[in-house]
Amino acid sequence: MLQVRNLSVEVGGRLTLADATFSIRTGDKVGLVGRNGAGKTSMLKVLAGEAPAAGGASLRKGALGYLPQDPRPQGSGVESTALSHVLSGRGFDEAAQRLEKLRLRVDEDPSERNVSRFARAEDAFRSEGGYSAEAEVRRICAGLGLTPDRVDLPLTVLSGGERRRVELARILFAGSDLLLLDEPTNHLDVDAKSWLMGFLRSYRGALLVVSHDLELLDEAITRVLHLDEGTMVEYKGTYSQYREARRKDEERQTKLAARQSAEIKRLSTLADSMRHSTENRARKAQTLDSRVERMRAEAITGPAKERRYAMRFPTPPHAGRVVLEVDDLTKSYGGPPIFTDVDFAVERGERLLIMGLNGAGKTSLLRILAGQSTPDSGSVRFGHGVSAGYYAQEHEGIRAGVDVLAHMREMAELGITEQELRSLLGMMGLSGEIAFQDASTLSGGEKTKLSLAQLVAGRHNLLLLDEPTNNLDPPSRDAVADALGSWPGAMVIVSHDTGFVEALGPERVLLLPDGTLDYWSDDLLDLVSLA
Repeated sequence: MLQVRNLSVEVGGRLTLADATFSIRTGDKVGLVGRNGAGKTSMLKVLAGEAPAAGGASLRKGALGYLPQDPRPQGSGVESTALSHVLSGRGFDEAAQRLEKLRLRVDEDPSERNVSRFARAEDAFRSEGGYSAEAEVRRICAGLGLTPDRVDLPLTVLSGGERRRVELARILFAGSDLLLLDEPTNHLDVDAKSWLMGFLRSYRGALLVVSHDLELLDEAITRVLHLDEGTMVEYKGTYSQYREARRKDEERQTKLAARQSAEIKRLSTLADSMRHSTENRARKAQTLDSRVERMRAEAITGPAKERRYAMRFPTPPHAGRVVLEVDDLTKSYGGPPIFTDVDFAVERGERLLIMGLNGAGKTSLLRILAGQSTPDSGSVRFGHGVSAGYYAQEHEGIRAGVDVLAHMREMAELGITEQELRSLLGMMGLSGEIAFQDASTLSGGEKTKLSLAQLVAGRHNLLLLDEPTNNLDPPSRDAVADALGSWPGAMVIVSHDTGFVEALGPERVLLLPDGTLDYWSDDLLDLVSLA
């Protein structure tokens, strides 16, 4: 299914994987794990043929379906619907169009030749499952949380989260021998995640998945590939079993590294004591020196500890009592409005959580507040001294060909030095030469960290946050939640992450599409992952 020999991967001049050899057979369900920036996304791109491999790698693979971390499904035309795009995964969209053209030709000229051509095409379409394909597509889309009315809409009017689910549906419908999925549960609610895990468990092909969703990794995989510092280690079992095996390996490695270090120190000390003595003892010292050099060359280092981040957002500039006022906002994309007459205000230091089912307009509302989109009617007014910073879940502001440090300069407050910008990047775990790396080559988690670092550099007092913890590994997610939880500025937040929302402790909730305002209660936590 997938055989890899001597695979090396480079990202921005960094070697993230060296000489890896592994195979994935039919029925294997494999999780690729590692910290943000370890090279997981880059490796999947290479396996999918979207990026070149370094060195003399050998890849053999069957037909595959690849879900990148930031898919941009475009469809076959300006008005391609979600339904037609998913059908295109097996070519049924074009086949149906050809069949319809042949039918129209028969209507115009019912000659024996035209009737025969239509009959042959219809038999092939039926035998390949064309007539049942739409029902199957709608079943998959419903499982992923796309309602029937959304499936019939053009791709252009769907939200970013909906388009990602459409692309995932297309890949699952295509029936490939091998699935390469990068963070497939992003933007999925609890029911959709549950459906996806059931689908992957029963999937007969091979699966290689990158995810920070621990439930998915425990439920749907049977092997783990651990990637870190350019090396890959394989473990059998679920993610929890891998964690336990990894812990034991690290304990053994730590003890062995300590014993080797102690023995090297003992022999070096002994050699030094003999070096300036008799000629015979001096020769023994040279022998010991050679032994020490061999031991140093073969010595292992202790395992790298899981990094803990200490992030801190600086105190925001002072603003007036009311930082944001929204009156009678209405937004549509050529069809029925996704929300109407939305009214609310946000005061200094307040946290407002926006909740609603997928497609209810949460991202659309944030884009209007950020000035990235215009409403059909209504107004948005910022209070005195307000500086708003916007975190976009699709990382639209990160551009190819522009390095990380340049992205920081563009968003930074006037007067901030380059060293201060490098320090902010380091706080987010983007240290060293990463500052000069093309920002488009960063992993999804690293792009999230860069976007958050830009917000810090901008010294805003109102943050508009759209799923800011997507793609982050658990230590980074905890650090971001702690930093924002203690930050005294105002926030308008969209998030499915219950732990993150609990850490922030919002004061109020805006429910879309109705625009209903309510006070926050911990009883609503169960709804966060659903909305």
